[in-house]
Amino acid sequence: MTASDVNRGPAGPDDGAVGRTPTGGDGPADRKRPSQRLYNHPAAGWGAAKSVGRVLVKEHAFVDGPRAVFRMNHENGGFDCPGCAWPDDIKGLKLDICENGIKHVTWEMTPKRVGADFFARHTVAELSTWSDFALEDQGRLTEPVVYDAVRDRYAPISWPDAFALIGRELRGLDSPNEAAFYTSGRLGNEATFLYQLMAREFGTNNLPDCSNMCHDASGRALQAALGTGKGTADLADWEAADALFIMGVNAASNAPRMLTALADAYRRGAQIVHVNPLIEAAATRTIVPHDMTDMALFKSTPTSTLTIQVRVGGDMAFLRGVAKAVLEESAHDPKALDHEFIGRYTFGFEDYRALCEATSWEQLEEQSGVPRADILKAARIYSASDRTLVSWCLGITQHEHGVDTVREIVNVLLLRGNLGREGAGPSPVRGHSNVQGNRTCGIDHRPTPDFLDRLADACGIDPPREHGLDTVRTIEAMNEGRVKVFLGMGGNFALAAPDTAYTAQGLRRCALTVHVSTKLNRSHLVHGGKALILPCLGRTEKDHQRRGVQGTTVEDSMSMVHLSVGMKKPASPHLLSEPAIIAGIARATLPGSRTPWESYIEDYDRIRDTMAQVLLGFEDFNRRVRLPLGFRIRQPARELAFLTPSGRAEFSAAGLPDAPPPGDVIVLQTMRSHDQWNTTIYSDNDRYRGVSNIRTLILMNGEDMRARDIATGDLVDITATARDGSRRRLKRYRAIEYSMPRGCAAGYMPEMNVLVAASDYSRQSDQPLMKNIMVRVTPSPQQ
Repeated sequence: MTASDVNRGPAGPDDGAVGRTPTGGDGPADRKRPSQRLYNHPAAGWGAAKSVGRVLVKEHAFVDGPRAVFRMNHENGGFDCPGCAWPDDIKGLKLDICENGIKHVTWEMTPKRVGADFFARHTVAELSTWSDFALEDQGRLTEPVVYDAVRDRYAPISWPDAFALIGRELRGLDSPNEAAFYTSGRLGNEATFLYQLMAREFGTNNLPDCSNMCHDASGRALQAALGTGKGTADLADWEAADALFIMGVNAASNAPRMLTALADAYRRGAQIVHVNPLIEAAATRTIVPHDMTDMALFKSTPTSTLTIQVRVGGDMAFLRGVAKAVLEESAHDPKALDHEFIGRYTFGFEDYRALCEATSWEQLEEQSGVPRADILKAARIYSASDRTLVSWCLGITQHEHGVDTVREIVNVLLLRGNLGREGAGPSPVRGHSNVQGNRTCGIDHRPTPDFLDRLADACGIDPPREHGLDTVRTIEAMNEGRVKVFLGMGGNFALAAPDTAYTAQGLRRCALTVHVSTKLNRSHLVHGGKALILPCLGRTEKDHQRRGVQGTTVEDSMSMVHLSVGMKKPASPHLLSEPAIIAGIARATLPGSRTPWESYIEDYDRIRDTMAQVLLGFEDFNRRVRLPLGFRIRQPARELAFLTPSGRAEFSAAGLPDAPPPGDVIVLQTMRSHDQWNTTIYSDNDRYRGVSNIRTLILMNGEDMRARDIATGDLVDITATARDGSRRRLKRYRAIEYSMPRGCAAGYMPEMNVLVAASDYSRQSDQPLMKNIMVRVTPSPQQ
């Protein structure tokens, strides 16, 4: 691929880049003047309340908004928040909500509509010049549409005709592997199961999903170390832990309900260590909105007892430093290690001990960017704790060495037996509702033989056995003409994926692209030769089928499965549920199928009965999911049963990566703003980082800026050189000084996804290196 320059400004029809965020209206608008100020208010609290109020007013959600607040994340007929995957409260809290969840729900419940008249007014070429905010802000899609190449417009199409078009294209392929079936985390468990069943009955394991870009490193590491691809801790463990290590996550924006757990932990005297290059709002203090007394008194609670500013990519060296300190302490204090646990339940300890002893403190300081004294502070907290829990997110996983780093987390936990008991264990934070459920229910391009055997027995199909394509390899295959049909269930693939222009080019090379969506987005405009947009019900809406209103299930970050039932009338009578859309595609594509698609859609209990036969831990599914709070999927490692080759929890003895960047290179990490959810941008503001009216920015260390003769507010060019030698450039971004280690920088996704080449992915996890982009930053030339 040749070098590319990506400029700020609206995305043109050919560059695949993101657009600017306007102030609103039926199209693009001028950008306001950017500003920055320090924001020292507590996380959540009245700032969140004011933000929620503005959103409710803007979306005219004066009735449905408050109703949603009292139905979201509730047992007994409530609906699951379509935002993050943080577990629901286990004690009956009536306001188990957060600012971003309410934004997400009201964004879905908007009264604005996108129908045939809208598409009649606007060509795809025109819409391609709009910002991403403007596209989504037009409102809910109301009917299926098909691309008309002659008029360069989307036009209405009936559901039967849309399904027939998909069926013809899929049946006409030379091989089922010429199709890819993408999934975002918004898909419920029942739809997920049907989707993978359809793809495998069709004959392919090409099931890329958003986990390929987020937490595959976690799954692979935990599977190798413990024999399970998930964390073992649950919400009760968060409430019992003596020490919590929070790594690589900005909880105040990405999992705001975690703030309640952190505030409660602080109040009971637990130690809370935040490890992150940036000091985020969640690592300071909070006012929990449902704590009425604290809200009335403006009383905040600290959410941290120690903050470690590790260099980008230096987390593994920091963890090894903690382990080295504990092992050194064990030389004079036998209680520093849990010798009984290590001897009885682990494998590979002596090799790991030798590796830690051979690693010098100088190397650990250099690689982590953390002084030895601060590493020792964290190690003392760990050693003094009887029950320690470690939680992490994408700041840990989106690196070349993400699998090794997660395994190092497990190493540290094993040293003191922090597994299989209350208040302890690994606890990854999933950033999207039901993304973990997608993987549990079969969305996996590398399915296990055992899973395929159970699927074959229960469903009477002969599923393919060869591994399919993940996200990175799907993009490559589309560009090479090996994938000709792309079907996306939710999400905004063109913006969520790396190498934005290359991804868009691949989508355009497809014979057919199909997107099942609730709102218009960039992916609909970078379409194949033929294209469909199929509108579906949202999580908040009632799903009426022949046997009555249906509920769907979701799985949270901590393996709890519960029922979600919509509360409001659908945005359009022409919307179908995701299970119904999948069944319609399956009937048109697999005319000889013996799968009871119509019966499944009449009553989702029937889908769950089949799932109970296929999915381990889902036995007696229909009864258990209707219990208060649902049920938790069994985690063998939680019971100290390890499904590993050794039958034990396995230490890893991986070498440390070389984290410090060479020469004048800076390591850039992408991140969300606070007023953003995945690729959905609500505004140009980032309240917790003190930024207003701008997204085209780069946060930098002050010394790095001065060494390059850059002052806060200056315009800079950012150039990334990929592994394949190609270069990508963002021009005229604003540099802002921010507290972080030297050699590190940060900026927003999806705008900065253009800097990540398709070749820049981890060889350990196949995840794009969104948190480890090697860039050079220079002052922009005068214009």
